Amino acid sequence: MQQQMSVITLGVGDLARSRRFYGEGFGWTPVFENAEIAFYQMNGFVLGTWLKAALEADMTRQGLASPGAFALAHNVGTREAVQPLLERLALAGGRVLRPADAPVHGGFRGYVADPDDHAWEIAWNPAWPIDDRGLVSFGV
Repeated sequence: MQQQMSVITLGVGDLARSRRFYGEGFGWTPVFENAEIAFYQMNGFVLGTWLKAALEADMTRQGLASPGAFALAHNVGTREAVQPLLERLALAGGRVLRPADAPVHGGFRGYVADPDDHAWEIAWNPAWPIDDRGLVSFGV
């Protein structure tokens, strides 16, 4: 079976607040949005932000747990790009979880939570090249 992901959907409490974080913070524009959901075209998949109550209804699963056991990651092309992006995301409604620093395994990274507490790692890793299309590869 092909290793691929089509859509990642995050439950959010306030769609306008979420759009501000992803739009002003990351600079992303939805490819589709309505009163309940916004879809962002990513590199090979789609990120959805959907009102949590509507997502619960769609899954027929109530009381979705708060995020915490995972982190999404956004890799940048240079070490110098990490800190300014963390700051921009914080200004757009996010909360810095870990200031940018250099981990023992190399690179440079920090963590920020979106307004619904979904954790994002903002990272530069010289061993993970990003091509002209914005696709990252696990370089070994």
